[in-house]
Amino acid sequence: MGSAGRSAARRRADRTAAGDAFGGEAEGGCDDPSPGGTRGGVIRRVVIVGGGTAGWMAAAALARGLGTTHAITLIESASIGTVGVGEATVPPIRDFNRYLRIDEDEFVRATSGSFKLGIEFVGWNGEGSRYFHPFGFLGPDMAGADFHHVWLRHLAEGGDPDIARINPETAAAREGRFARDTRHGPLHHAFHFDAARYATFLRGYAEARGVARIEGEVTAVERDGESGDIAAVRLASGAAVAGDLFVDCSGFRGLLIEGALETGYVDWTCWLPCDRAVALPTARIADPAPFTRSTAREAGWQWRIPLQHRTGNGYVYCSSFLGDDEAASLLAARVDGEPLAEPNRLRFTAGHRRLFWNRNCVAIGLAGGFLEPLESTSIHLIQTAIIRLLALFPGDHVDPRLAERFNREAQAEYEGVRDFVVAHYAVASGIDTPFWRAIGEAPLPESLAERIAVFRATGTVLYERGDLFGPTNWYAILTGQGCAASAYHPLVGALDGKLVRDRIAALEARCAQMIAGLPGHADFIAAHCGA
Repeated sequence: MGSAGRSAARRRADRTAAGDAFGGEAEGGCDDPSPGGTRGGVIRRVVIVGGGTAGWMAAAALARGLGTTHAITLIESASIGTVGVGEATVPPIRDFNRYLRIDEDEFVRATSGSFKLGIEFVGWNGEGSRYFHPFGFLGPDMAGADFHHVWLRHLAEGGDPDIARINPETAAAREGRFARDTRHGPLHHAFHFDAARYATFLRGYAEARGVARIEGEVTAVERDGESGDIAAVRLASGAAVAGDLFVDCSGFRGLLIEGALETGYVDWTCWLPCDRAVALPTARIADPAPFTRSTAREAGWQWRIPLQHRTGNGYVYCSSFLGDDEAASLLAARVDGEPLAEPNRLRFTAGHRRLFWNRNCVAIGLAGGFLEPLESTSIHLIQTAIIRLLALFPGDHVDPRLAERFNREAQAEYEGVRDFVVAHYAVASGIDTPFWRAIGEAPLPESLAERIAVFRATGTVLYERGDLFGPTNWYAILTGQGCAASAYHPLVGALDGKLVRDRIAALEARCAQMIAGLPGHADFIAAHCGA
């Protein structure tokens, strides 16, 4: 899993489609946005505005990589709340932990976390339907073709359609079992965790490595009169904090990237119309399942994220079809366990800043963009932005070519994740409400329409090297929601039938061996990383 790639022509076409849907050019849209030229002194002072998950992830990683040579300051105000609902992740977060040299048991214990083997989707093909999107892989490629083509042939020849027979992550999730490693290989996994505790955990890590935290609210931004760069931020106390490079982690407000630099926003509401969410934590009443659950609802979908000490719940919905009070009431009626807090209401617009890196400011997290957390990508997009910043970190000055590269890669990544999220809506069926009827009539990004058409006709998943979501992921959600492929790859069709059957049988045997004797998920947590 990594950043997604798209051609420049396709990106321009998608932006044009977004503009057409709103009767003109999308807000802030242009064919060739430029971060502008910036010059200045040596980059030695990094100022992060905003804490929360994004701010402290950035602080921790910058401290790990640059803490001995750069002064890193984080400004946050205890009086300004954070969103705090990004509680589910995807497997590459393990790479981030390894970069920070964080022990996984310590991390899970500190965040009251649990393990995640994938996402169960309920009702996306109508009432009573369900399927599982697993982490990991279905099997090794054969004859130069992605393995799902082998599975498509297996199905075409009357084979058992239960993917849990060959995918250990699906099988373990179904039985509520978990272990990191088995005698026959690892289980690919990510985590659920308490986002507030994660930020606290990373704050301790960062401060121990020299990050200076300043308590205060930013009330003004001072810009250099000659270059236009941000020179300093001024706090409510009157103090000014100067810097060479600023990282905007101020959330939806985009205090620096938008409030000061007026960067503009590319609005994707035409493809992702959900613009509200209400979150409600509840008391734990059962052992946590090793997966996230997403349930289709009348005007969006509901999440369920099991932690050690509580369960995270939320309803993502479109305000054009459902009122805020009704959404909160419906969510409260559908959760298990007693509520532990008042509902947390969020408003958002799907899309991203025209520039993630503008002049000497880099926007990370919600300050840079937002995609609804249907596939738990919010924290991943924070992570990749941070790693990208480290890879392109400026030296003597902010070279605009570094910023242009950062923006190009970030935009391609957002577009790739967007297509994957929109695909869930595009191939959903059997839900007869005004919201879902409107979704069914909505246009698709050109790149997604091409993916779906090619898969239906040939079984091939179009993807780029380094995409976050690869063939196993696309196969799971497309076929899970009834989007059938009418063919499989000719290279697989040319294989000897016995060879195909033997490969499937070998995978079934390996899966059974991996699952046999696995401890229950709650038992594994208690033995290794109970809070």
